[in-house]
Amino acid sequence: MGSSAGLRLYMSDNNGPLILDGGLATELEAQGIKLQGDPLWSARLLHTNPQAIKDAHYRFLLSGADVITTATYQASVSGFMNHLDVSCDRAKELMMSGVDLAKETVERFVSDTHPTGRRRPLVAGSVGPYGAFLLDGSEYTGAYAEEMSEEDFKVWHRPQIECLAAAGADFVAFETIPSLKEAKALVDLLREFPDVKAWLSFSCKDGRSLSDGSLFSEAVQAVIGSDQLVAVGVNCCPPALLQPLLDSAASLGTDPCWVVYPNSGEDWDSEHGWRTSKTASSSIPKLSHTWRKQGAALIGGCCRIGPDEIAELRRELKGSSATAE
Repeated sequence: MGSSAGLRLYMSDNNGPLILDGGLATELEAQGIKLQGDPLWSARLLHTNPQAIKDAHYRFLLSGADVITTATYQASVSGFMNHLDVSCDRAKELMMSGVDLAKETVERFVSDTHPTGRRRPLVAGSVGPYGAFLLDGSEYTGAYAEEMSEEDFKVWHRPQIECLAAAGADFVAFETIPSLKEAKALVDLLREFPDVKAWLSFSCKDGRSLSDGSLFSEAVQAVIGSDQLVAVGVNCCPPALLQPLLDSAASLGTDPCWVVYPNSGEDWDSEHGWRTSKTASSSIPKLSHTWRKQGAALIGGCCRIGPDEIAELRRELKGSSATAE
């Protein structure tokens, strides 16, 4: 899968889009684990409760996910060192363990279920934006980019990519990237790891713009030339924004593979957390047909999307159970 064309061929031979998992932290919290306010978020469990991560991965695989994403979104080598008081070597081991746990869970799933006619699940190594480390919600504004150079971003992200690549992730997932400058830096940095394939998904504030105000179409144009990017798209935005965002880039003539995995559409309150809604996520399965027609190659969910929603998405797109197609 060394190119977008290769990924399209892989999918056409295997019955449609790859189904991504949902919100890992959402599922962990559903099992009673308290994460809100933790500077490492779900990544702390790589140190304290790795089995909980494996169990959550497993539930997403049972629900029909073709790709599971590591518990490393808010992880970084320096973050582990600062918040766990561990050595640099131990911090790197923890970062790599996110991939190890996911791969072990895939092996267990395949051994337990012997899925017939279904892809072998893949592992995406999650890399969150620099803003996730800042713990101030700035992955949804990108304001920090004004004070950072592209070289600053490369220095920051390099250790995480090194670890995920060394651990053997099938993809690196650059997630919730709010800034065009940071996106450019990540794509440039990726060239230092020529064997690594990645997708890049932006954080967007409306139907035309990244969170930092850059036009989505211009951001896609800036990164789509990388042979190492298998897909580009959007994550953790309300589902209703995806169609206009993809449409806004339709005139580029590049025909990219899209990756889309919105949140439930609920609102986040920094004091009280998510404002719950029983109907917010119900549009994802229905809208997924539109995204597929627009060229979505990977479709899943982000915050507030659990295994039940992923199972519903799979049934909608494939009309099949989680273990057989």
